[in-house]
Amino acid sequence: MNAVVSGKQPSFKISQRRSLARVAHTFRASALLFALICGYPILSHAQSQSPVTVNDASSQTGKLADLGSLATVSGVVVDQTGSLLEGAQVHLTRQGQALAPDTVSGEDGQFSFTGITPGAIKLEITAAGFSAPAVSATLHSGEAYVAPQVVLTIAAQTTTITVSAGMPRVEVAEFQIQDQEKQRVLGVVPNFYVSYVPNAISLTSKQKFELAYKASVDPFTFVGSGALAGIEQAADELNGYGQGMQGYGKRYGAAYGDVVIGTFLGSAVLPSALKQDPRYFYKGTGSKKSRILYALASPFICKGDNGNWQPNYSYLAGNFAGAGISNLYHPASDRGTNLMLQTASVRLGENALSAVLQEFLFRKLTRHLPPSER
Repeated sequence: MNAVVSGKQPSFKISQRRSLARVAHTFRASALLFALICGYPILSHAQSQSPVTVNDASSQTGKLADLGSLATVSGVVVDQTGSLLEGAQVHLTRQGQALAPDTVSGEDGQFSFTGITPGAIKLEITAAGFSAPAVSATLHSGEAYVAPQVVLTIAAQTTTITVSAGMPRVEVAEFQIQDQEKQRVLGVVPNFYVSYVPNAISLTSKQKFELAYKASVDPFTFVGSGALAGIEQAADELNGYGQGMQGYGKRYGAAYGDVVIGTFLGSAVLPSALKQDPRYFYKGTGSKKSRILYALASPFICKGDNGNWQPNYSYLAGNFAGAGISNLYHPASDRGTNLMLQTASVRLGENALSAVLQEFLFRKLTRHLPPSER
């Protein structure tokens, strides 16, 4: 679900304590996630060199001359967002024959080969589900060749959509949405607002509203709202609604209303007006640090319908507007500017944490991924 449901306490102090507790819980979860993600030991690898034995001065001179004619090859690999790409496979060949053992790009996206004889070379760089055009060059004696920056894109052979030359973009986007609407964490929780296709076609206004409707009427949305209403009633939150079936019904309506209003405002109405894409675009490449920062920035930065990154006005305005609208139907004791700001701020934190989980956990648990991601 794209919107986060948040209940309120019957008084400012109780609501403040509850908001602080939720924030603390969010930060504890983030700290645990960071420990799990970043706690791997760093392995070092030392290469030993065997001493070169020479028999006489002339032999040594000849070998030094040969070494001086050898060249080096290096470069940097990035993904489509411009982030350094770690773990890409790099092959160096000449006329189909390997010139050196394959290597992989490091955490800084860099790769290098040394001791390469002069002549024509071909660089081929790939990663799972990604590819890039081969780079060809001619090495000169003793040259330190730096390849042009290599940008890996989604491999053409992994697409599952047959696109004819005249197929409208809206139809391509519709195919991609159909794949998204099958995505569920553990096969149950809808994961509709995550795109695993980094260059997915932007959505039309109609498609944005259809996706918001799909998320709002999903069975899990009703079940989740009911569970939240039960928890609030058991804790006597929103006590202005009272108890019994009538109180539960009011809490249920408020919980479901929060979800639907937040989803339509932040994912359909404002994205349509501001021409922004409401989806989270899974990164999945680069260093752990770059992926964490990318996820934490997602509530504040989004893709525009033009494919460019820009401030996420749609989510930010929709989040605060949704919190403000909830003042109209929540009990009087759970209204007010301070409570609205606290609720909106907590939702921002929850959204950022959810994005981090999307990067490192939810993809592994999501079923019915697009065929190219399975």
